[in-house]
Amino acid sequence: MALIRLGFGRQHFCLLKRRSSLLLKLTAVVFAVLLFCEFLIYYLVIFRCDWPEVKTPAHDSGQKTLKAMFLADTHLLGEVRGHWLDKLRREWQMERAFQTALWLLQPEVVFILGDIFDEGKWSSSQAWADDVERFQKIFRHPRHVQLKVVAGNHDIGFHYQMSTYKIKRFEKVFNPERLFSWKGMNFVLVNSVALEGDGCHICSEAEAELIEISHKLNCSREVGEHLKAQVRLFWHLLWGRSLHFVFGASLSAPFLSYRSGRAGSGGLTDFSPQKRGPGRCRGAPLLPASAPVLLQVSAHRAAPAPGLRGSGPSASACWSHGTLSKSRQHFPLFRRSDANCSGEDAAPLEERAIPFKERYDVLSREASQQLLWWLRPRLILSGHTHSACEVLHGAGVPEISVPSFSWRNRNNPSFIMVI
Repeated sequence: MALIRLGFGRQHFCLLKRRSSLLLKLTAVVFAVLLFCEFLIYYLVIFRCDWPEVKTPAHDSGQKTLKAMFLADTHLLGEVRGHWLDKLRREWQMERAFQTALWLLQPEVVFILGDIFDEGKWSSSQAWADDVERFQKIFRHPRHVQLKVVAGNHDIGFHYQMSTYKIKRFEKVFNPERLFSWKGMNFVLVNSVALEGDGCHICSEAEAELIEISHKLNCSREVGEHLKAQVRLFWHLLWGRSLHFVFGASLSAPFLSYRSGRAGSGGLTDFSPQKRGPGRCRGAPLLPASAPVLLQVSAHRAAPAPGLRGSGPSASACWSHGTLSKSRQHFPLFRRSDANCSGEDAAPLEERAIPFKERYDVLSREASQQLLWWLRPRLILSGHTHSACEVLHGAGVPEISVPSFSWRNRNNPSFIMVI
């Protein structure tokens, strides 16, 4: 009997050993899957992204370029909408994608084009503080990387919902600069929610700010053109004097006459800070003499219903665009629909032909024309529609709508790299 019992004990021990080994293997497989799907996948996908190559005179002369990354419509959920698991999942995905992009791509400045939060338009003071704390954790960045944020309709409300209190609350945290210049590039950040054109005090203040920015940019352009003209005149006169010294007065007279009263120049103009440019520009700060990049935010169509949409092991994609000065905002400029948009980041085919509503999906025609007239941007970047699109305005001014960075809004969130 003792031998029989010993045999059963040995069999029981072998069975436990096999179960333990199987459990360890299963645990290792689950851990490996989680490690790949929730961490390594982001590196594998974003590693394929690269900054665009730009061949311009400034680039060829060795002038430093600015590496900028653009995100839009992160829609961090608040205390009212969305399940806690949905919130946890989406925020983890955005955090890993953003931190991986920072580490691999090393951008110098990051712009988020509005709708940072999903419930900022109605959140209480405590809920707002909690949302801001989560945002700062997800989008933490080194000190040498600048983070610029534009307000969206979900952050401060649509025109009929926004208030001075909500705008000040937003600006206290993000301290947005309406005009930002770095490495010879001008960026204009527009509160497009306030471009309603109905004369409300918030709208009037926003328009006055844009007019002042337009004045600064135009003065800088004029000063730049005057300085270029004076340089050309200097070399013209220098060449004329050289001819006079070598060949005599008769041959050099046409060159030297340019300085006389007949040319109306009176010699080199004094462009000291007290006398530069036309009288209306005296005392204006001198900015880089380049057309700005316009950044703005727009209202957007209804967000998809809460749920674990797009929860597969996919990381955010990126696409590159080489350009110079830009404008940034949330609302897109006026366009009828996304019918002419294409590509994997564009809206679904069944949604592209749906007409946009002015002052809700896009800016009004009047506001769009005013922005183009006031700022004369080289490039416009906007959010709000959650899908990518490239369109041309006026005399060929390109606008890029940046797709949403949240898996809650689309299955293939993206960001844009601009240099």
